[in-house]
Parts: sequence; C-alpha cells; structure tokens
Amino acid sequence: MAMEETMGTSAAPATAEAEAGATETTQLETAETASTETATAEAGTITYPIAPGYRVNVRSGPSTTSKLIKVLPYNTRVPIRCQRRGQKISGPYGTTDIWDSIAPGQYVSDAYVNTGSDGFITVVCGG
Repeated sequence: MAMEETMGTSAAPATAEAEAGATETTQLETAETASTETATAEAGTITYPIAPGYRVNVRSGPSTTSKLIKVLPYNTRVPIRCQRRGQKISGPYGTTDIWDSIAPGQYVSDAYVNTGSDGFITVVCGG
C-alpha cells in the first residue's frame, strides 16, 4: 500500500501507479522543484525531511485515490501546516492514517515524513 505513495530508488517504476503516471510525473517535476524551494526558503518555517530515497506523491486529499498534485523530488524537506486522519499507509516511518498538509489542498502521508513522532505534531486541519 505504501509504495502507491512513492517512487523508490530502483531504475524500474516502483508501482503500477508510478508506471501509469510517468508522463504526469515528468510534467509536474519542474513546478514541484520551484514550489518546494519556495516553501523551504520562507523565514522561520520549520521543515521536515521526506524519507531518503523516496519521491513522495502529493495528493489533493488524505488518500491515494485523491488527485495527484505533484511528486516531491528526492531529499525534499516539507513544512507541515496541519494534519488530519485519512487512508492508512505503510512507509519507512511506520503505518499511520495521519496525513500532513504541506500547503493548502496538498497532502502527503506522514509515513514518509520524519517528524520524530508517531502522533500529531501540530494542529488538526479544519474542514
């Protein structure tokens, strides 16, 4: 289940979703790099590292069935605005139903973000 949320380090696509979305991923890479750099450049923003060796999908909601917004590049750090419960995902940092909002309408599974905690680290997202 967790592999649906990432692309691993191997040369071959990690999942069927990754294979089917290869074109979509390529188109999104340029925009994602710029937005990630902007997010981490903001003064005083606390950011958290994505698991090494993973390119994590950013979704419009807290599930793998939500629209793919972009794919984060390797070695990305993300701000966490708020968190909410959603689909349970297994990843390098465990199995969890917590999803992190990294920007308005943009979520990544907490199973791929090194927050140092198995629980919520910030406020619950509204709505």
